[in-house]
Amino acid sequence: MKRFSVIIPTLNEERTLLWAEKTFTNEVKQNYDVEVIISDGGSTDNTIEIAKRFADKIVLNELGEKQTIASGRNLGALNSNGEILVFLNADARISDIDTFFKLCNNLMKMPQVVALSFEVEVYPEEETFKDKIFHWFLNKFFALLNVIGLGMGRGECNVVKREVFFSINGYNDKLVAGEDFELYVRLRRLGKIINVYGVKIYESPRRYRKYGYLRTIALWFFNSVSIILFKKSISSKWDMVR
Repeated sequence: MKRFSVIIPTLNEERTLLWAEKTFTNEVKQNYDVEVIISDGGSTDNTIEIAKRFADKIVLNELGEKQTIASGRNLGALNSNGEILVFLNADARISDIDTFFKLCNNLMKMPQVVALSFEVEVYPEEETFKDKIFHWFLNKFFALLNVIGLGMGRGECNVVKREVFFSINGYNDKLVAGEDFELYVRLRRLGKIINVYGVKIYESPRRYRKYGYLRTIALWFFNSVSIILFKKSISSKWDMVR
């Protein structure tokens, strides 16, 4: 069994996946006992060709229908062999890969810890003042949710102990949006979620640039409330932004 399984759900991510190829080198995978799994939802670009250059496993959607990102993550997990599951969005970048795995390895040794939550920022080369302010408040708010015991983890990077993940049947694959929040709410009932500092997760600003922060926040908020009250998201689909 591996120590880490990095699971990356993809759908036409040929541009963003190049970072993962450069980062998850054979040296990194050997040093930290890592396997990389690409769970593809039916890409029609060069995503699979790029994945073949660095991924240890490529899992394809063979259902013939569009899958949710939750389904893609669950499918990747079912094909994994790691004690610690790292769910990483295709457009996500880790600020320091060595620090990331060292922190994850040490924190997940604590028996009471079931999952980790990370601060998320926009790619530094594309970050604006508005991005900086928005993410500062968002990171503090999400950290507070974990402190008070609600449970929260941004979907850009979810890190969960394998046995705990499967004990609650993973992500709710019926949810089109908010599956990360819903997972962490359930995880919090089983143990502690740690806010990790010392390493950041960078995300593409493409959704904020297309829809703006107000619309994006509103969708997050109403989906979260709907999940808490009715166990389902209000969004019937979550648009892919390229």
